Amino acid sequence: MSVALIDYGAGNLHSVHNALKAAGAPDFAVTADPELVLKADRIVLPGVGAFAACARGLRDIDGMIEALEERVLKQGAPFLGVCVGMQLMATSGEEHGSHAGLGWLPGTVRPLAPASDIRVPHMGWNHVVPVGQHPLIEPGEAYFLHSFAFEGEHVLATTEHGGPVTAAIGRDNLAGVQFHPEKSQRYGIALLERFLTWRP
Repeated sequence: MSVALIDYGAGNLHSVHNALKAAGAPDFAVTADPELVLKADRIVLPGVGAFAACARGLRDIDGMIEALEERVLKQGAPFLGVCVGMQLMATSGEEHGSHAGLGWLPGTVRPLAPASDIRVPHMGWNHVVPVGQHPLIEPGEAYFLHSFAFEGEHVLATTEHGGPVTAAIGRDNLAGVQFHPEKSQRYGIALLERFLTWRP
């Protein structure tokens, strides 16, 4: 089984690499090569920073969007987006204007607007509360660091930060988490372990 960890200049690659290794990924490549993505059994898209910059970085790799759409949307390879990698699955993001996402799940990434006097960014450990059942998402505590959140369809889990905030999204072979599995200790490693054996 091969795993492609997408390198587009916007991910915490070293930490995610180590977390995948700890989760038991037998064969994975940190890659910006669309050809490797087309051959991968599973694909992970990390991301930190601004939505627009991450979207631009991904689109600047010639053939990468096409390879992702072919391997993930058409061929059904299991896909995991992490933090901004999850946000990019949305229709659009509203950080410094409106910017197109991948459009894989209907929704918009908007600034966090807590209902009470709670600090933004949302940073630190918080509960992940599943919405229904999903093979990847279990209740527990994970590490979050973000100022924007997904609002839309196919929410798999929420967390609380002055009101409900999306913690995970997904459908079919697609999954994304707002928290950082690579910083979430045993909870995060267990999620990656489930992803490595997930057969949607």
